Amino acid sequence: MLMPSALHRLLLQQATLAELGVRALEGQTALALSEYAVSALVEALGVDLVGVFTRADGHLRLLTGVGWGTLNEVNAANPHFVAALAASEPVALGPDVPPKLAALGVVSGLSVRLGAEGEPAGFLGAYACAPRDFGEDERAFLSAVGVVLAGAQEKARTAHALHESEARARAVVETTVDGVITIDERAVIESFNPAAERIFGYRADEVLGQNISILMPEPYHSEHDGYVQAYLNTGERRIIGIGREVTGRRKDGSTFPMDLAVSESVMPDGRRIFTGLVRDISERRELEQEVLRIAEAERRRIGQDLHDGLGQMLTGTALIARGVARRLASEGSPVAADAEEVVRHIKEADAYARSLARGLVPVELEANGLAAALERLAANAERLFGVTCAFEAVGSGAATPLPDPVPTHLFRIAQEALSNAVRHGRARHVGLTLVRGATQLRLRIEDDGAGFPVTLRTGGLEEPPHGRAVPPEVSAPARPDDNRGMGIRIMHYRARVMGGALEIRPGTNGGTVVTCTLPLRSEPPPAAR
Repeated sequence: MLMPSALHRLLLQQATLAELGVRALEGQTALALSEYAVSALVEALGVDLVGVFTRADGHLRLLTGVGWGTLNEVNAANPHFVAALAASEPVALGPDVPPKLAALGVVSGLSVRLGAEGEPAGFLGAYACAPRDFGEDERAFLSAVGVVLAGAQEKARTAHALHESEARARAVVETTVDGVITIDERAVIESFNPAAERIFGYRADEVLGQNISILMPEPYHSEHDGYVQAYLNTGERRIIGIGREVTGRRKDGSTFPMDLAVSESVMPDGRRIFTGLVRDISERRELEQEVLRIAEAERRRIGQDLHDGLGQMLTGTALIARGVARRLASEGSPVAADAEEVVRHIKEADAYARSLARGLVPVELEANGLAAALERLAANAERLFGVTCAFEAVGSGAATPLPDPVPTHLFRIAQEALSNAVRHGRARHVGLTLVRGATQLRLRIEDDGAGFPVTLRTGGLEEPPHGRAVPPEVSAPARPDDNRGMGIRIMHYRARVMGGALEIRPGTNGGTVVTCTLPLRSEPPPAAR
């Protein structure tokens, strides 16, 4: 058989490279490219054995090849292969041919690393059973083939890693107890995981392509697109990267409290998507409300015991002591004055016990309900704190009774706000106003004190988020991780469980204005879910 000429072999090498490149562009797998390469290299280089070996678990295993018989791996610790995997250029076989190659009659050849230095994926080998030298053109050709195969293998590894990463991410998203929802810049839902289906009651195919506002009650339903557009126009973050408690709406129209955290991602094409993590906190709200209910019930029990138990006992004791004092006085006893002193102290103790009872059960013990309790609160503030405190009840709404425990919650909000104004704000004048309208009830506590620090208005953050200015007019809702006092957080919570909202803002002429707004219903508000 005539050996091909050097020119013919050079043309074969160029054609092999061209074909290999076309196949790679067509997206053929790394294995298919390797199979083509080993078969083409036998003729293009005039060799007897060609193989692509991959490295795994410390071994060099044959991926595909020609002329290897039953051999399927070589010794990775052999000096020739160690040198080949470390070099950037093809390494020729020396006098000490690796034993497994020698057993196949190999006496000469080249090995070239596949992959980057330090992390080679394997090597490409071309070997002959007769002594021969390989020129620079042949070395360059083998290196070029190795580059194409290494690129295909790297692409395959990347695709495999990406597939595994997507599979893991999909498994996490699909099995997490939190709802995961993604939307685009137009607020259109792009993904909706199984947990979100359970939380909102929709199937994914019912909401994909819909506006995210479908999951919101009014007024947020109508206003949401404006929120998104405002962020896109101004970059001002109100919830992204911060998280807050909001209200969600289920498919059946019912609403529920939920924790919402939103993150923003920029895709490689420049498109922005927003991912929301949703957790239904209905059960947590029920537990919190039950704890608050139990605390109020215990407070009420103690107040009732003070009023009906201790108060009555002290009243009876005072009457008995009064009788004793009068008899002693009529008899001209020298201890009559002491008896009168005992009567006076018993009456003071009785008054103090009843005052404590009114503080513990402020609304139930008042004949006129909330208004009378707030009026007494103002009077006590003047007596105890030495401030001017006025109460006013105004409004044209019908004076229908407020459902329990709404009056108690409103009283406690007023009590906490008044205490903060005097103790922290050093106020000298405080005004309590109860405004009753046709559709809502509003309690306002306004003082002339020093006001709250900026951390109250930033949700407890020491610095404004993302360097933007803090809006001075509205306080942020209480957050689970903020550093504000427990009293402020409980005020927010009391407002929420009534179905209302609490707002804290600086006064027009200084000081602070605390406003609790509560919608009025013809029936008692449902318990927080």
